[in-house]
Amino acid sequence: MTHHHAIEPAEGPPRPRLAWSLTAAVLAVALVAFGAVAALWPDPDDVPQGADPYGAVAILDATVTEVTPFDCNSTGTGPDNIPMVEGSCANVTAETERGTSAVFTLDPTRYVGGAVQEGDDIRVIEVAPDGQQPTYEFYDHQRGPQLMILAIVFAILVAVVGRWRGLFALVGIGITLLVLLRFVLPALLADQPPIAVAVAGSTVIMLAVLYLAHGVSIRTTAALFGTLFGIGFTALVGAMSTDWAHLTGVGSEDDHLLLATAPQMSLAGVVAASMVIAGLGVLNDVTVTQASAVWEMRALKPTAGRAELFGSAMRIGRDHIASSVYTLVFAYAGTAMTTLLLISAYQRPLLEVAVTEGIAQEVVRTLVGAIGLVLAVPITTVIAVWLAPARIAERDLSGVNTP
Repeated sequence: MTHHHAIEPAEGPPRPRLAWSLTAAVLAVALVAFGAVAALWPDPDDVPQGADPYGAVAILDATVTEVTPFDCNSTGTGPDNIPMVEGSCANVTAETERGTSAVFTLDPTRYVGGAVQEGDDIRVIEVAPDGQQPTYEFYDHQRGPQLMILAIVFAILVAVVGRWRGLFALVGIGITLLVLLRFVLPALLADQPPIAVAVAGSTVIMLAVLYLAHGVSIRTTAALFGTLFGIGFTALVGAMSTDWAHLTGVGSEDDHLLLATAPQMSLAGVVAASMVIAGLGVLNDVTVTQASAVWEMRALKPTAGRAELFGSAMRIGRDHIASSVYTLVFAYAGTAMTTLLLISAYQRPLLEVAVTEGIAQEVVRTLVGAIGLVLAVPITTVIAVWLAPARIAERDLSGVNTP
């Protein structure tokens, strides 16, 4: 007697018992994560607000009406002890949104390359102590329209190419920003335990992002478990490495300002927390890829055993590890290009510079993230192989059954 069997789709036949067990596990993770967020949620009164360094100050939109360059032959240092560069200064007049005339001078560090021209939309700082005439300083260019256009183009392309998954991915980005801005950053400023804040926030983000972008399935759950391992491992190693490498978190002028604004906050803990959050994107990428690889190979070769399935998926994973490690290094090189150029210009030995606080933070952050990433690949693959559809015997696949 013969029976013909169609090859099952990538997700495999329904497995209600496993599905319910995984649902219970994911709900337990979600309850713990949301419970941690609720427990760590900062009281608004505990979130420090930066003191106004000027007294009465406002930041106003303005339009440049006149620019008069002049040769100032600047020497010495400028604001924040930055060495001045030789070149042109400029007297600038701008009309503010209040209709007042703002007059200020730009030194060569702000006027380099004629950065401000007549007609430019800028923002100015108005300092107006009680009873005194207001004075103005250049704050920055207005870049809102440009950023908005780029964001709209990005969203349209993601929606057109990615379709529903692209749209859900955009929703995931919104949830990510909401969690970071409403919970993670205020909680860190309020001196809540940094590692606990990072792990709780990252878990909530991944729960939302993974299921929104990739759908509710056993395959997505396999990727989630691999991602949770990566988050936990990175948090543990990040905390240990920060203490071991004596990273204080104070490596730049911004760090000093932050410490003055929130003196009770542990900047070393913030460094460790940033290691967890910084690696989320790449970690999510490799875990989803590994789970998908296992499922697709199971569909292509239903007769493969678990060992063969693991070996095939790991060959893909090794290639992904290599490219992802490059991604981490290139991402840092791109964001720190100015610092790297300055190091090159000073001709200081690379090893001497690498151990300074500012650079060492990035080096440790990159290495810890890479270690968590590398280990997440085999862990996710094991989980995916265990949860993937069961192996189909050769005789079932061929449609021949012996009585």
